[in-house]
Parts: sequence; structure tokens; C-alpha cells
Amino acid sequence: MIDKVLIANRGEIALRILRACRELGIKTVAVHSTADRNLKHVLLADETVCIGPPSSKDSYLNMPALIAAAEVTDSVAIHPGYGFLSENADFAERVEKSGFIFVGPKAETIRIMGDKVSAIRAMKAAGVPCVPGSGDPLGDDPDENRRIAHKIGYPVIIKASGGGGGRGMRVVHSDAALPTSISVTKAEALAAFSNDQVYMEKFLERPRHVEFQVLADTYGNVVVLGERDCSLQRRHQKIVEEAPAPGITPAMRTDMADSITKALKAIGYRGAGTLEFLFEDGNFYFIEMNTRIQVEHPVTELVTGIDLVKMQLRIAAGEPLPFTQADIKITGHAIECRINAEDPKTFMPSPGPVKLWHAPGGPGIRVDSHLYSGYAVPPHYDSLIAKIIAHGEDRDTAIARMCNALSEMVVEGIKTNAPLHQEIFGHAAFRQGGVDIHYLERRLGLK
Repeated sequence: MIDKVLIANRGEIALRILRACRELGIKTVAVHSTADRNLKHVLLADETVCIGPPSSKDSYLNMPALIAAAEVTDSVAIHPGYGFLSENADFAERVEKSGFIFVGPKAETIRIMGDKVSAIRAMKAAGVPCVPGSGDPLGDDPDENRRIAHKIGYPVIIKASGGGGGRGMRVVHSDAALPTSISVTKAEALAAFSNDQVYMEKFLERPRHVEFQVLADTYGNVVVLGERDCSLQRRHQKIVEEAPAPGITPAMRTDMADSITKALKAIGYRGAGTLEFLFEDGNFYFIEMNTRIQVEHPVTELVTGIDLVKMQLRIAAGEPLPFTQADIKITGHAIECRINAEDPKTFMPSPGPVKLWHAPGGPGIRVDSHLYSGYAVPPHYDSLIAKIIAHGEDRDTAIARMCNALSEMVVEGIKTNAPLHQEIFGHAAFRQGGVDIHYLERRLGLK
């Protein structure tokens, strides 16, 4: 097993990684910005290294500082968590070339799957269903682009090849709007991702967002750990996730697992990952792959009983998967609510000191959070401060337990989106299950 891990992240995921390391007897190094010296995992880690000022680009995105921190602490591996440099192929390559283990896929795999055009090509080649689209990056010929749009059929969506996080997307309904939409999306893509390539896909009107969790070792073994429904979103940002996805049959799950396994074996995937699909009218359409641990990984852990972060570390250490696809059983139902430090109506961030934090509890409740009373939420980073996960023998039980947990949670001193979650869980459409990705924005009057 790996002796010492540098945690190249912050917040709840950094604390989650630290806990997994402790269970495996691995020493931890917490890197932090000057704004994060009082983070929970920083206070608990075996060693700490300050890597820069509050700005992410000068700290958590500073590759030389992270590598140097690993060197001075004699770390063996670097775990990137999610966000920041977790899907940066150049960082993964620099980590490996510097003599450390990158807890994640190989750099070349991240490059293939990080570019949506090449990822779609790889999935198509393996027989994974994809959204009808251009297949290749769009050129500068407006007539050719109109021809592609007509072949696909309006409405279409223009997407940045290197995009993510809901950025670099534009829906187009007519020939007249197409040229401007392409040029604007290209400009946005270049500014945000240093890559102006864009492609075109059919815009599905009311799909659901269903994703599949995978684990793969260095020996060619791949296991699919079921699916999650992440359709409750605002501006392409997930708010509530659940597993299993309502309405997905065991036969559908098995068919998707078979095609996903074939695809990941073909590209030599290693580590944890998630393949994201749009699901409409009984059909799955691949949209992208996240080559890292997901924010919503706890719901899969609760229904499978498998610790995904510990498995990441074991795979990085060269261990084979200790189970096969036949061993995977889905038990009960789990739901996660992302608790953000923000106004529940305007969604404006709400940083500041937490005067009182009381985490909910009770049967089937798990809380992943770095909060504590007296901690000050900084204004420099993502507003996620906690994840509440409820597990029960069925979906109704999980919902009831989540409602209890939301009512028990206390956060004083800052605003959170907990009232929004409480409203969502009172919606008849949500309780029925299977809402589409535009449901919440329609409900909030944003569409």
C-alpha cells in the first residue's frame, strides 16, 4: 500500500480523502492556501504545506507548488479529488514524470476522454450509444455547418470540445442563429478552456441525466457500479442526485454495463470514473466522461457498500479489483443533497463565519462536510459546504429520511440553499421520480 498521500484539494472532498487514507494506514499531507489554514482536514493531517495565496491559480492550480510540496514531504502519491487539476492531463503527466503516483487515470486517457469529440469517437467505436451529432469539430464553412444542422434536425446544441461545468454550450433553433451561435461559443471556449473547437449535437427537449459509476484496475478488469440520476440541475450544475435512477430496469443496467465495460477496456482505463448520459424515451446517449471521483459518489457507496475513494487508492497502489461484475448488488435507495453557502432564492454566494453548525443524524443519514462552528467560509472558492446523503430500503424511505435531516440541520451565520431542497422534496413531480434536466429551472421560472 502507498505510504504517504498528498491531498491536492480542499473542503469536503479533501477531508473525505484524508479519512479514507487513515482507514488504510496511509499518512497524509494537506496542502492549503493562506485562506484555508483552518480547514478541517488541514488541522487533522499528518503534515501541512502552504502553497500560496487565496487565488486558486496561485495555489490549488499551481502545479510547481504542488509538485514541490510532494517532494519536500516525501509523498508517494498525489490525490487530486475533483475540480481543480483532477482532470488536467498535463498535471497527471507531470506528477508521474516527477516520480509520484497520480491517483487517477493515465494522462493519455484523460486527454482522450477530456476532449468531448475524441471521447465520443472512442465511445462510438465501442458501440456505446451517442447523441446524433457532427462527430467532428465544426469548421468555418457556414454552408457546411447548416448542412450538418439540417441532417441532425433543429434544435441543435453547440458545445465546446474541451468544455465542462455547464460552460461552452448554446442551443440553436434556426439557420439564422447558427453562424453567430458557433462563433460566440468558439470565443467562449477559447477564453475558458484554451481550445476553440466546438461540435454540434441534437438538442434533446426533455432528457434525464443518468450517469454510470465505474472502477477499473491496471490489469484490464472493469466493473460498473450501477447508475445515478442527476437530473435536478440549475444552469447545468447538479443539486440533488440519487441511486439507483428511477425507472431504469435491471435489463437496461446490464446492457449499459456490458457496452461501458467494452469501451473502457478498449481505451485501457484505470481508476474511478463516471460516464454521463442523456436518457430520453428509453434510450441512452453518451455525452461525456469524468475521469475522477464525482461529488455525488456517496450515493453509489451507500447502495453498493463499496468505498470508492479507498478503491482509488488501492488501484493506484497496483492492487487488482477484489470483486467482479457479478458481485455487485444494488441495495436500497440513496439520495444526496448538495448544501451550498448561498442565498436560496438569488443563489448569490454567502461566505462568512459559521456561528453554529449542527449536522443531522439518525438512521441512514451520512454527512460529508468540512464545516464546524467558528469556521469561516472563504469567498474564493466553490460554495459547496456539505453533502447530506440519506439511504433507505426504498426511495420513499430515503426521501422521508432526507426530509428529517434537512429539518434537523442547523447552519447559523451564513445563508444556505437548504430551503430550496426542502421545497424540492415537497414537489409531487420529484416524489414521483424521473423529472427531466430542465424541470427545476422551469419550476424556478428560469426557463
